[in-house]
Amino acid sequence: MSLPSTNHPRVATSGSHIASNDDARSSVLGEYWELTKPRLSMLSVITAVVGYLAADPNKNLLALASVLIGTSFAAGAAGALNQYLEREVDKRMARTRNRPLPAGVISPERALLFGMTLAFLGTLILWFGANPLSAALVLVTLFSYLLVYTPLKQITSWNTIIGAVPGALPPLVGWAAARDSLGALGWVLFGILFCWQIPHFMAIAWTYRKDYADGGFVMATKTDPSGRSAGYQSIAFAALLVAISVVPCFYGYNNWLPYGIVAVITGGWYLWLSIRFTFAEKKEKPARKLFFASISYLPLVLAVFVVDRLFLI
Repeated sequence: MSLPSTNHPRVATSGSHIASNDDARSSVLGEYWELTKPRLSMLSVITAVVGYLAADPNKNLLALASVLIGTSFAAGAAGALNQYLEREVDKRMARTRNRPLPAGVISPERALLFGMTLAFLGTLILWFGANPLSAALVLVTLFSYLLVYTPLKQITSWNTIIGAVPGALPPLVGWAAARDSLGALGWVLFGILFCWQIPHFMAIAWTYRKDYADGGFVMATKTDPSGRSAGYQSIAFAALLVAISVVPCFYGYNNWLPYGIVAVITGGWYLWLSIRFTFAEKKEKPARKLFFASISYLPLVLAVFVVDRLFLI
């Protein structure tokens, strides 16, 4: 997660200071694209597809396409509606004040309509392209993210752990789309995503602790400015992540080689960096290292998980 550029040009201009129609149209589309939080949305889509492939190696193309498109729309809706709800808060934070709503490029009414439309289309695609269960899980994800987690960010430091629930639901959406049920391996993927998020977001919370405080967010780094609370939570969930990630190997869902070994090594590395972050006197550099480890860990482990699972089956 990188800081949005504070000098990002909103409208391309010609020498006469009038943008061409094509440039203006491209700029507007770019702002709506930014409204969907594309990088965060991509994570949801990828993990939903992982859940689907883990459940259905035969790959029903209609259901798989529905997962891909439906979760893309739903994740984009979550991003747009979150920015709608937090538009005033975003004005107070350096890392968010240049987003389309606080910058005044897109009106709140248009953002709300855009988000609601994406949510409706995503749910509809999953309902008819896959099954009602996967659509219902998407609605649960949207509800818990927007109406539970989002307001809790200004109330309690427990918001990170509570918010990890909707963040971990996409693999279950994919699994449900394939099986029309919730299986044990789907819940294991949920657990992996849930635990992974805590060190990831604690590292971010430390790095941007002043910005979050300016926005009124009650993070662990605010209630405990020493960073120890954020660190202890990172250690606990990184350790739990190692344990949960190897469960598929014990029950024959995956092989120890390569998946199990990769999960143990990368999970151990993630745990070690969480420990270093916790006990470091100066935490800025360890927090950065923990963050970059988090964004390396997840794609690597999930990729090996899927490949190993497909070959096993």
